[in-house]
Amino acid sequence: MEAKIKLLKSKALQIRKLIIQMLAKAGSGHPGGSLSATDIITCLYFEVMNHDPKNTKLPTRDRFHLSKGHCCPALYAALAIAGYFSVEELMNLRKLNSILQGHPDRRTPGVEVSSGSLGQGLSVALGMAFAARIDRLSYRVYCLLGDGEIQEGNVWEAAMAAAHYKVDNLCAIVDNNHFQIDGRTDQIMNLEPLAEKWEAFGWNVIKCDGHDFIQLIAAFNQAKTTKFKPTVIIANTIKGKGISFMEGVVDFHGRAPTEEEKERALKELENIGKELL
Repeated sequence: MEAKIKLLKSKALQIRKLIIQMLAKAGSGHPGGSLSATDIITCLYFEVMNHDPKNTKLPTRDRFHLSKGHCCPALYAALAIAGYFSVEELMNLRKLNSILQGHPDRRTPGVEVSSGSLGQGLSVALGMAFAARIDRLSYRVYCLLGDGEIQEGNVWEAAMAAAHYKVDNLCAIVDNNHFQIDGRTDQIMNLEPLAEKWEAFGWNVIKCDGHDFIQLIAAFNQAKTTKFKPTVIIANTIKGKGISFMEGVVDFHGRAPTEEEKERALKELENIGKELL
């Protein structure tokens, strides 16, 4: 387990570096939520999910849907490292005609469904999970939601339907970083008591530290063994995780780092990397 955790931390560090580099080069994008979601996405792609970059249409592959599509830099970096396309391609983020647009697009290898219109992702993931039942396939569906996003009513319609139909191959993850574009979620539209809301809708609820790989792996394993209920993992995270001057700063929700900030951030990440050696 120790070697596995060290490998996951190394992958997450690499993804964070790439997020900073590609956003600085693009001059636009969303670092805060990308960094808060990095460890969750790392755990899914390098430990939890059944997927094959050499066979993106494998019928039994697990599906991942990034409902909070503006945080796609974290997903793109994970896909590149996993081998879906070259790491060099990441520097074309947000360029005209690039396969890496500002929100996930099906032109991107490894992206199942275009996303980014917030509030719709859980409905899409539910449809994927239903399809597995109809086709008698064993794949699982993972859907990553933003905490600000779940203020939208469509999320709760999908949550109600998933529980009603006992869709137990569906796992939602809430990137609970406590911020949205306008400020703190508890000031814009308070979500609490969040766990109790999901429980009331009939879901299996797991709370964990979204930056702790041991806790994340345990949560995903529990989700796999839960029957007759969908699972939601409420992953408590830090906006801008890994970069001291970005952590908990709402300005970095949708502002790319400057060149000077890029260099500061990469230096901090290099120091973290030295601690992993």
